Amino acid sequence: MSGNGKFWSATTAVSRALACFALTLTIAIMVAAAQLTSACAQSPGFELRSPEEVAAINRIEAYLNDITTMQARFVQLDPNGEFSEGDMYLSRPGKMRFQFDPPNPILLVADGFWFIYVDQQLEQATHIPLGSTPASFLLDEELTFGEEYTVIALSQANGLVVAEIINREEPGLGSVQLVFNDQPFELTQWTITDAQGLQTRVTFTETRFGHELARNLFFFDTNRFRRRD
Repeated sequence: MSGNGKFWSATTAVSRALACFALTLTIAIMVAAAQLTSACAQSPGFELRSPEEVAAINRIEAYLNDITTMQARFVQLDPNGEFSEGDMYLSRPGKMRFQFDPPNPILLVADGFWFIYVDQQLEQATHIPLGSTPASFLLDEELTFGEEYTVIALSQANGLVVAEIINREEPGLGSVQLVFNDQPFELTQWTITDAQGLQTRVTFTETRFGHELARNLFFFDTNRFRRRD
């Protein structure tokens, strides 16, 4: 074979090798992209968001982090369709109290470690780890969406901002839907969906923020239920 023939043969071989490499690289990139898309789709709350949605989520995060104390009247709609009223007290981090009006005997207290469900009529108290409740993020010292908790649904319409939030690590705990008035921006309602899919909606009125709350609001002594001989 002449020198020119050998040259063109070698050039063709190199061209084919480069083409083969380019094709292989393209396929590898496509497979990696597909795997990434699949992984993202399976991650709770993963979603490409618009700048407006990112701004709304940042607004919610900043609002919740600015709450030190909160006091309000509430109306609760439970999964059985029954309404109850009472007073709610919240002190971040870790403390909350729902005191129902008579004749409802239920008292709910978060003392920083436990979420305590109290039936004062039956004289029974049930302790649940605070972190195992869907709404525990509301009591965190500092909340950052996208880490332990994430927004999986967001809407802005008719003067309301509505966000649904889950625990990324334990989505089976349930979710919390927060409803805010847009102007002025204020939390007015939340709906908790528990692990069984049962929903409890709580609507707030006469809300006050930043006022000092008595420490004993967030303490419950279960010894009061012990029988004396």
